[in-house]
Amino acid sequence: MMKTIPAFLPFLLLALIGLAPANGAPERPAKEPVIDTHMHVWSDDAEKFPFAHPYDPKFTPPKLAASLDRVVKEMDAHGVSYCVLVQTISHGWDNRYLAHCLKAEPKRFRGQALIDPTDPKVADKLEEVMKIPGMTGVRFSPIYYKGKDDWLDAKASDALWKKAEALGAIFNFFIAADQLPKLETMVKRFPKVRVVIDHLARVEVGSKGEEEQTKKLLALAKYPNVYVKVSELMILSASKKYPYRDTYPLVKAVYEAFGVERLLWGTGFPGATREQAGRPSLEEELALIQKEIPFFTEKDRAKILGENAAKLWGFEAKKGK
Repeated sequence: MMKTIPAFLPFLLLALIGLAPANGAPERPAKEPVIDTHMHVWSDDAEKFPFAHPYDPKFTPPKLAASLDRVVKEMDAHGVSYCVLVQTISHGWDNRYLAHCLKAEPKRFRGQALIDPTDPKVADKLEEVMKIPGMTGVRFSPIYYKGKDDWLDAKASDALWKKAEALGAIFNFFIAADQLPKLETMVKRFPKVRVVIDHLARVEVGSKGEEEQTKKLLALAKYPNVYVKVSELMILSASKKYPYRDTYPLVKAVYEAFGVERLLWGTGFPGATREQAGRPSLEEELALIQKEIPFFTEKDRAKILGENAAKLWGFEAKKGK
Protein backbone atom coordinates (compact mmCIF):
# COMPACT_ATOMS: atom_id res chain seq x y z
CA MET A 1 0.00 0.00 0.00
CA MET A 2 1.42 3.40 -1.02
CA LYS A 3 2.21 5.70 1.87
CA THR A 4 0.92 9.29 1.80
CA ILE A 5 3.70 11.82 1.21
CA PRO A 6 3.61 14.62 3.81
CA ALA A 7 2.43 17.89 2.27
CA PHE A 8 5.51 19.78 3.43
CA LEU A 9 7.99 17.35 1.84
CA PRO A 10 8.01 18.81 -1.71
CA PHE A 11 8.69 22.28 -0.35
CA LEU A 12 11.42 20.90 1.91
CA LEU A 13 13.11 19.21 -1.03
CA LEU A 14 12.89 22.38 -3.09
CA ALA A 15 14.34 24.40 -0.25
CA LEU A 16 17.26 22.01 0.06
CA ILE A 17 18.16 22.52 -3.59
CA GLY A 18 17.64 26.27 -3.38
CA LEU A 19 14.41 26.64 -5.33
CA ALA A 20 12.01 27.48 -2.48
CA PRO A 21 12.17 28.49 1.18
CA ALA A 22 11.66 25.85 3.85
CA ASN A 23 8.44 27.43 5.08
CA GLY A 24 6.70 26.53 1.82
CA ALA A 25 6.22 30.13 0.63
CA PRO A 26 7.10 30.59 -3.07
CA GLU A 27 10.30 32.56 -3.57
CA ARG A 28 10.38 35.35 -6.14
CA PRO A 29 13.43 35.38 -8.40
CA ALA A 30 16.07 37.98 -7.60
CA LYS A 31 15.76 41.14 -9.64
CA GLU A 32 18.89 42.53 -11.24
CA PRO A 33 19.34 46.27 -10.86
CA VAL A 34 18.55 48.69 -13.66
CA ILE A 35 20.76 51.75 -13.24
CA ASP A 36 20.59 54.90 -15.31
CA THR A 37 24.13 56.26 -15.06
CA HIS A 38 23.39 59.57 -16.72
CA MET A 39 20.36 61.39 -15.34
CA HIS A 40 20.23 65.18 -15.31
CA VAL A 41 18.03 66.99 -12.81
CA TRP A 42 17.26 70.65 -12.50
CA SER A 43 15.15 72.71 -10.15
CA ASP A 44 11.51 73.75 -10.44
CA ASP A 45 12.24 76.59 -8.00
CA ALA A 46 14.61 79.08 -9.63
CA GLU A 47 14.56 81.35 -6.58
CA LYS A 48 15.76 78.66 -4.20
CA PHE A 49 18.02 76.94 -6.73
CA PRO A 50 18.88 79.50 -9.42
CA PHE A 51 20.18 78.68 -12.87
CA ALA A 52 23.75 79.75 -13.53
CA HIS A 53 25.02 78.55 -16.90
CA PRO A 54 28.80 79.18 -16.87
CA TYR A 55 29.34 79.34 -20.65
CA ASP A 56 26.22 80.86 -22.21
CA PRO A 57 25.28 84.39 -21.08
CA LYS A 58 22.09 84.16 -23.19
CA PHE A 59 20.97 80.93 -21.54
CA THR A 60 17.24 80.59 -20.87
CA PRO A 61 15.98 77.97 -18.39
CA PRO A 62 14.21 74.87 -19.77
CA LYS A 63 10.44 75.13 -20.12
CA LEU A 64 9.92 71.94 -18.13
CA ALA A 65 11.64 71.04 -14.89
CA ALA A 66 13.55 67.78 -14.55
CA SER A 67 12.76 67.78 -10.86
CA LEU A 68 13.33 65.12 -8.23
CA ASP A 69 9.65 64.11 -8.21
CA ARG A 70 9.61 63.67 -11.98
CA VAL A 71 12.72 61.48 -11.90
CA VAL A 72 11.46 59.24 -9.10
CA LYS A 73 8.02 58.85 -10.70
CA GLU A 74 9.53 57.70 -13.98
CA MET A 75 11.99 55.38 -12.24
CA ASP A 76 9.16 53.68 -10.36
CA ALA A 77 6.99 53.39 -13.48
CA HIS A 78 9.70 51.65 -15.51
CA GLY A 79 11.58 49.56 -12.98
CA VAL A 80 14.71 51.69 -12.79
CA SER A 81 16.37 50.78 -9.51
CA TYR A 82 18.93 53.56 -9.16
CA CYS A 83 20.26 56.66 -10.92
CA VAL A 84 23.56 58.45 -11.09
CA LEU A 85 22.59 62.12 -11.11
CA VAL A 86 24.95 64.19 -13.22
CA GLN A 87 24.94 67.90 -12.46
CA THR A 88 23.42 69.81 -15.35
CA ILE A 89 25.26 72.68 -16.98
CA SER A 90 22.10 74.73 -16.36
CA HIS A 91 23.07 75.05 -12.69
CA GLY A 92 26.76 75.41 -13.45
CA TRP A 93 29.11 75.08 -10.49
CA ASP A 94 26.24 75.45 -8.01
CA ASN A 95 25.60 71.84 -6.96
CA ARG A 96 23.02 72.60 -4.27
CA TYR A 97 20.04 71.13 -6.09
CA LEU A 98 21.97 67.97 -6.82
CA ALA A 99 22.86 67.75 -3.12
CA HIS A 100 19.17 68.27 -2.28
CA CYS A 101 18.21 65.28 -4.45
CA LEU A 102 20.92 63.07 -2.98
CA LYS A 103 19.71 63.87 0.52
CA ALA A 104 16.10 63.11 -0.40
CA GLU A 105 16.87 59.67 -1.91
CA PRO A 106 20.21 58.55 -0.47
CA LYS A 107 19.78 54.85 -1.32
CA ARG A 108 18.67 55.34 -4.92
CA PHE A 109 20.99 58.12 -6.09
CA ARG A 110 24.68 58.84 -6.48
CA GLY A 111 25.95 62.21 -7.69
CA GLN A 112 28.54 63.56 -10.13
CA ALA A 113 29.06 67.27 -9.46
CA LEU A 114 30.35 70.01 -11.73
CA ILE A 115 33.39 72.07 -10.76
CA ASP A 116 35.33 74.60 -12.83
CA PRO A 117 38.34 72.81 -14.38
CA THR A 118 40.14 76.13 -14.92
CA ASP A 119 39.93 77.15 -11.25
CA PRO A 120 43.46 77.22 -9.77
CA LYS A 121 41.95 75.63 -6.66
CA VAL A 122 40.09 72.89 -8.53
CA ALA A 123 41.64 70.15 -6.36
CA ASP A 124 40.28 71.87 -3.25
CA LYS A 125 36.88 72.21 -4.94
CA LEU A 126 36.87 68.47 -5.58
CA GLU A 127 37.56 67.76 -1.93
CA GLU A 128 34.77 70.15 -0.97
CA VAL A 129 32.06 68.56 -3.13
CA MET A 130 33.14 65.05 -2.17
CA LYS A 131 32.11 65.85 1.40
CA ILE A 132 28.48 66.05 0.24
CA PRO A 133 26.71 62.79 1.20
CA GLY A 134 26.13 60.65 -1.88
CA MET A 135 28.57 62.55 -4.11
CA THR A 136 30.85 60.10 -5.86
CA GLY A 137 32.83 62.33 -8.20
CA VAL A 138 32.67 65.11 -10.75
CA ARG A 139 32.08 65.66 -14.43
CA PHE A 140 34.34 67.70 -16.68
CA SER A 141 33.29 68.88 -20.13
CA PRO A 142 36.31 69.47 -22.39
CA ILE A 143 33.91 69.45 -25.33
CA TYR A 144 32.92 73.01 -24.34
CA TYR A 145 36.58 74.10 -24.30
CA LYS A 146 37.75 73.20 -27.79
CA GLY A 147 40.87 75.21 -28.51
CA LYS A 148 41.07 76.10 -24.81
CA ASP A 149 41.48 72.66 -23.29
CA ASP A 150 45.14 72.83 -22.27
CA TRP A 151 44.04 72.29 -18.68
CA LEU A 152 43.05 68.74 -19.59
CA ASP A 153 46.58 67.33 -19.58
CA ALA A 154 48.46 70.20 -17.96
CA LYS A 155 51.01 69.30 -15.32
CA ALA A 156 49.11 71.63 -13.00
CA SER A 157 46.16 69.20 -13.20
CA ASP A 158 48.20 66.54 -11.42
CA ALA A 159 47.05 67.91 -8.06
CA LEU A 160 43.42 67.34 -9.09
CA TRP A 161 44.05 63.76 -10.16
CA LYS A 162 46.08 63.01 -7.04
CA LYS A 163 43.18 64.29 -4.97
CA ALA A 164 40.76 62.10 -6.92
CA GLU A 165 42.94 59.08 -6.28
CA ALA A 166 43.09 59.83 -2.56
CA LEU A 167 39.32 60.38 -2.31
CA GLY A 168 38.26 57.55 -4.64
CA ALA A 169 36.43 60.06 -6.84
CA ILE A 170 35.05 59.01 -10.23
CA PHE A 171 35.69 61.34 -13.17
CA ASN A 172 33.07 61.69 -15.92
CA PHE A 173 34.28 63.26 -19.15
CA PHE A 174 31.97 64.85 -21.69
CA ILE A 175 34.65 64.91 -24.32
CA ALA A 176 35.08 64.96 -28.09
CA ALA A 177 37.02 62.12 -29.70
CA ASP A 178 39.82 64.39 -30.91
CA GLN A 179 40.49 65.44 -27.30
CA LEU A 180 40.95 61.87 -26.08
CA PRO A 181 44.76 61.76 -26.51
CA LYS A 182 45.06 64.49 -23.87
CA LEU A 183 42.84 62.50 -21.54
CA GLU A 184 44.97 59.42 -22.22
CA THR A 185 48.01 61.31 -20.93
CA MET A 186 46.31 61.71 -17.56
CA VAL A 187 44.97 58.17 -17.48
CA LYS A 188 48.53 56.92 -17.96
CA ARG A 189 49.75 59.07 -15.08
CA PHE A 190 46.93 58.08 -12.74
CA PRO A 191 45.83 54.49 -13.39
CA LYS A 192 43.95 54.27 -10.09
CA VAL A 193 41.47 57.06 -10.94
CA ARG A 194 38.28 55.64 -12.43
CA VAL A 195 37.28 57.46 -15.62
CA VAL A 196 33.95 57.32 -17.44
CA ILE A 197 33.70 58.59 -21.01
CA ASP A 198 30.26 59.96 -21.76
CA HIS A 199 28.30 59.24 -24.93
CA LEU A 200 30.96 57.24 -26.80
CA ALA A 201 33.07 60.42 -26.98
CA ARG A 202 30.61 61.84 -29.50
CA VAL A 203 32.22 59.97 -32.40
CA GLU A 204 30.67 61.45 -35.54
CA VAL A 205 29.04 58.42 -37.14
CA GLY A 206 28.95 58.62 -40.92
CA SER A 207 31.52 61.40 -41.13
CA LYS A 208 34.90 61.32 -42.88
CA GLY A 209 36.54 61.43 -39.48
CA GLU A 210 34.63 58.53 -37.95
CA GLU A 211 37.39 55.94 -38.39
CA GLU A 212 40.11 58.13 -36.87
CA GLN A 213 37.86 59.24 -34.03
CA THR A 214 36.97 55.62 -33.27
CA LYS A 215 40.66 54.69 -33.12
CA LYS A 216 41.23 57.37 -30.50
CA LEU A 217 38.40 56.02 -28.40
CA LEU A 218 39.50 52.40 -28.72
CA ALA A 219 43.05 53.39 -27.75
CA LEU A 220 41.77 53.88 -24.19
CA ALA A 221 40.53 50.29 -23.96
CA LYS A 222 43.95 49.11 -22.74
CA TYR A 223 43.48 51.05 -19.51
CA PRO A 224 41.32 48.98 -17.11
CA ASN A 225 40.19 52.06 -15.18
CA VAL A 226 38.35 53.54 -18.21
CA TYR A 227 34.63 52.94 -18.80
CA VAL A 228 32.34 54.04 -21.63
CA LYS A 229 28.66 55.01 -21.64
CA VAL A 230 26.61 53.55 -24.48
CA SER A 231 24.35 56.57 -24.53
CA GLU A 232 22.95 59.37 -26.71
CA LEU A 233 22.91 57.19 -29.80
CA MET A 234 20.28 59.52 -31.26
CA ILE A 235 22.88 62.32 -31.34
CA LEU A 236 25.65 60.14 -32.74
CA SER A 237 23.40 58.69 -35.44
CA ALA A 238 23.55 60.21 -38.91
CA SER A 239 20.07 58.94 -39.75
CA LYS A 240 18.49 60.09 -36.46
CA LYS A 241 16.00 57.26 -36.88
CA TYR A 242 15.29 54.96 -33.94
CA PRO A 243 16.80 52.43 -33.19
CA TYR A 244 19.85 54.19 -34.70
CA ARG A 245 21.28 51.09 -36.40
CA ASP A 246 24.00 53.10 -38.11
CA THR A 247 25.68 53.47 -34.69
CA TYR A 248 25.86 49.71 -34.07
CA PRO A 249 29.28 49.18 -35.75
CA LEU A 250 30.75 51.79 -33.41
CA VAL A 251 29.04 50.23 -30.39
CA LYS A 252 30.29 46.78 -31.40
CA ALA A 253 33.87 48.04 -31.82
CA VAL A 254 33.76 49.54 -28.32
CA TYR A 255 32.11 46.39 -26.94
CA GLU A 256 34.85 44.19 -28.38
CA ALA A 257 37.72 46.48 -27.34
CA PHE A 258 36.65 47.40 -23.81
CA GLY A 259 34.73 44.25 -22.94
CA VAL A 260 31.17 44.24 -21.65
CA GLU A 261 32.29 44.78 -18.02
CA ARG A 262 33.21 48.41 -18.78
CA LEU A 263 30.09 49.46 -20.66
CA LEU A 264 27.37 51.51 -18.96
CA TRP A 265 23.82 52.63 -19.83
CA GLY A 266 22.41 56.12 -19.39
CA THR A 267 19.68 58.29 -20.85
CA GLY A 268 19.84 61.98 -19.93
CA PHE A 269 16.52 63.56 -19.02
CA PRO A 270 13.33 62.33 -17.31
CA GLY A 271 9.71 62.20 -18.42
CA ALA A 272 8.32 64.86 -20.70
CA THR A 273 11.68 66.64 -20.84
CA ARG A 274 12.89 63.82 -23.12
CA GLU A 275 10.35 64.74 -25.78
CA GLN A 276 11.09 68.42 -25.27
CA ALA A 277 14.75 67.72 -26.06
CA GLY A 278 13.96 65.45 -29.02
CA ARG A 279 15.09 62.31 -27.21
CA PRO A 280 13.61 58.81 -27.27
CA SER A 281 11.29 57.68 -24.49
CA LEU A 282 12.59 55.67 -21.56
CA GLU A 283 10.87 52.59 -23.01
CA GLU A 284 12.87 53.06 -26.20
CA GLU A 285 16.11 53.72 -24.32
CA LEU A 286 15.66 50.48 -22.38
CA ALA A 287 14.73 48.56 -25.53
CA LEU A 288 17.96 49.63 -27.23
CA ILE A 289 19.93 47.54 -24.75
CA GLN A 290 17.30 44.89 -23.99
CA LYS A 291 16.54 43.84 -27.55
CA GLU A 292 17.53 46.20 -30.37
CA ILE A 293 21.35 45.95 -30.36
CA PRO A 294 21.67 42.40 -31.73
CA PHE A 295 25.12 41.31 -30.52
CA PHE A 296 24.46 41.79 -26.80
CA THR A 297 23.75 38.53 -24.98
CA GLU A 298 21.34 38.30 -22.05
CA LYS A 299 24.28 38.40 -19.64
CA ASP A 300 25.69 41.41 -21.48
CA ARG A 301 22.40 43.27 -21.13
CA ALA A 302 22.27 42.65 -17.39
CA LYS A 303 25.81 43.97 -16.99
CA ILE A 304 25.28 47.07 -19.14
CA LEU A 305 21.90 47.94 -17.66
CA GLY A 306 23.02 47.73 -14.06
CA GLU A 307 25.55 45.21 -12.81
CA ASN A 308 28.59 47.18 -13.97
CA ALA A 309 27.26 50.45 -12.54
CA ALA A 310 26.39 48.78 -9.23
CA LYS A 311 30.03 47.82 -8.79
CA LEU A 312 31.43 51.14 -9.97
CA TRP A 313 29.18 53.44 -7.95
CA GLY A 314 28.55 51.19 -4.96
CA PHE A 315 24.85 50.47 -5.38
CA GLU A 316 23.33 47.27 -4.01
CA ALA A 317 23.74 44.36 -6.44
CA LYS A 318 20.01 43.63 -6.43
CA LYS A 319 17.08 45.94 -6.81
CA GLY A 320 16.59 47.63 -3.48
CA LYS A 321 13.00 48.76 -3.25
